[in-house]
Amino acid sequence: MIYLDYLVLIAGFIFLIKGADFFVDGSSSIAKKFRVPPILIGLTIVAFGTSAPEAAVSINAALKGSNEIALGNVIGSNLFNFLLVIGISSVINPMKVQKGTILKEFPFTILTSLVLFILCADIPLQGASVDILSRADGLILLSLFLIFLYYLVEMAILSKEDYKEEVKDISLGKSIIISIVGIIGIMFGSEWVVNASSSIAIRFGMSQNLVGLTIVAVGTSLPELVTSIVAAFKNESDIAMGNVIGSNMFNLLFVLGISSVIRPIPINSIIFVDMIYLLIVTIITYLFAITKRTVYRGEGMFLSLSYVVYMAFIIMRN
Repeated sequence: MIYLDYLVLIAGFIFLIKGADFFVDGSSSIAKKFRVPPILIGLTIVAFGTSAPEAAVSINAALKGSNEIALGNVIGSNLFNFLLVIGISSVINPMKVQKGTILKEFPFTILTSLVLFILCADIPLQGASVDILSRADGLILLSLFLIFLYYLVEMAILSKEDYKEEVKDISLGKSIIISIVGIIGIMFGSEWVVNASSSIAIRFGMSQNLVGLTIVAVGTSLPELVTSIVAAFKNESDIAMGNVIGSNMFNLLFVLGISSVIRPIPINSIIFVDMIYLLIVTIITYLFAITKRTVYRGEGMFLSLSYVVYMAFIIMRN
């Protein structure tokens, strides 16, 4: 029976990743036809498409009452993105960062991580009996997400005329069909991942937090890793960095916002350590980025090793 859980988990990740891949291909094709600039494709379609596994798994977990998996998945995925995705991509090819990303998107990401910590810290800040990400907190996160979307739309309008890239000749109908197939794959994959990971956690006495921070977070973040590595090899650091920033914003604001509106998420006090670590990691990555607007190979190695150390820490903590 245990082998069946592992097979279902692997099959779920395959459906999630391939589904996200189809969704990104289809929707990116549509976007390119409308001359959307590369940085915007990274911040929206690629980022949101590669974050679809996190969204599907977290929302599915919230519906099933496995809320700690939902929160752990988002925190773990964002740490994976900042440390391993940016780290490995920078080692492959020093990652250049646009001025707008440094001045606007990165600071907003730091602010969002801080807001999440504040919303979760009900006991120390409000004297409440429990820490919980309530439905009202979820609505606050979704409101911030709408502000982020407004900024992206505004940026698209301002930069659209400067975009001259050739567009592949893929019909609109085919692009829509590919996108729908991707969504179906994501739906089935998320169901299998939540069921199998919950079963594995119970069998081995692992907490839902640990499962969300490790197995589920790494599995659902593989699309971001693959997408950014490919972009790094092609020297398209705009898409690689935009993918990470957009994906993390999507995870923190939309995924957690929707999940907590569906069902309030009780906060295990141990997750605050991971939230603080995420905030510190975000600030450190930002400091690396503002150094000549480039994340260099040495800094990428530091970020990658920091993720290895973090994984060892949370496994020992459990």
